[in-house]
Amino acid sequence: MKELYYLNRYLLKYKWHLILGLLFVIISNVFQILPAQMVRYSIDLVVENIRIYRSFNNETVQQNFFDVFARGILLYAILILVMALLRGIFLYFVRQTLIVMSRLIEYDLKNEVFEHYQTLPLSFYRRNSTGDLMNRISEDVGRVRMYLGPSIMYGLQLFTLFFMLIPYMFFINAKLTWFALMPLPILSISIFYVNNIIEHRSEEIQKSQSRLSTFVQEAFSGIRVLKSFTREKESVHNFAKESDEYRRQSLKLTRVQSLFFPLIGGMIGLSTILTVYAGSVEVINGTLTFGNIAEFIIYVNLLTWPVASLGWTTSLVQRAEASQKRINEFLKTKTDILSEKSNSRMFRLFILIPAYKRSKIFPLK
Repeated sequence: MKELYYLNRYLLKYKWHLILGLLFVIISNVFQILPAQMVRYSIDLVVENIRIYRSFNNETVQQNFFDVFARGILLYAILILVMALLRGIFLYFVRQTLIVMSRLIEYDLKNEVFEHYQTLPLSFYRRNSTGDLMNRISEDVGRVRMYLGPSIMYGLQLFTLFFMLIPYMFFINAKLTWFALMPLPILSISIFYVNNIIEHRSEEIQKSQSRLSTFVQEAFSGIRVLKSFTREKESVHNFAKESDEYRRQSLKLTRVQSLFFPLIGGMIGLSTILTVYAGSVEVINGTLTFGNIAEFIIYVNLLTWPVASLGWTTSLVQRAEASQKRINEFLKTKTDILSEKSNSRMFRLFILIPAYKRSKIFPLK
């Protein structure tokens, strides 16, 4: 990640966005975990009290007991809704800090790249195509923003949720926790490899788009020459050839992307089946309740997307590093043209120094 070190100065510039974003991520995760406990309490309340309710022969006593019982269930339902609302509010704050931070850095980085473009000599523009220059300031900076925004956001959500949730799950039941978490590393590794394929094919699309942009820009800028020599058909043929290549690369990428969500769904189903199986054995042994099984199923679903996003964010970081490397190559390119201020200063110095001193400072060869 050495190429991404260049962005640390921007992260320091917007450090308060990052700190507040981390705080809001932790709070939103708290309101994400607590509803599962409310579900456990409510299910255990139903299971424990339904037999008592049925044991009453008097309808009046049954009705009074049901009213108290129903108020307890309603209270848990209201608490779950309130926590879901609070989580939504803090997720909004998360995006208003971390995603806004990434947009601000994207704005600053684009301005820095564009200002650097202005200082470079004409020889630089002769060596590099217009399409490539445009892609570095748009597509490459956009990929870097994905690292600074979604990648950091989902990474913080993953690590904070793991540190908060996994110890609690092991505290409840270690065996059930191992069964519930078993498919998740497989899911993360699978998505990592799928995203590597996606990354490679995205690079091919990027190159194809760069060639296509360059071709269109050159065709439009030289349209008078094309029409003067009646080369329109040849230009259309070349454009169709580049466009077909772009379409072929896009379809290859789409076929791989179609594996993404089925893979996640399959692993969620496998993890749920293992949780229900291991939980049922523990319920029969008397070490867990039905509420614990429901609670663990919710926890598995909470962990699935962060674990899946681990492979995705890893791929985002790799793509951002490749893009930042391309940007750094341009930012490290130095101009060989002196500014007007430097030229003026050198001219005044040359005029003010007497001729006999100038001959010593600037000897003639």
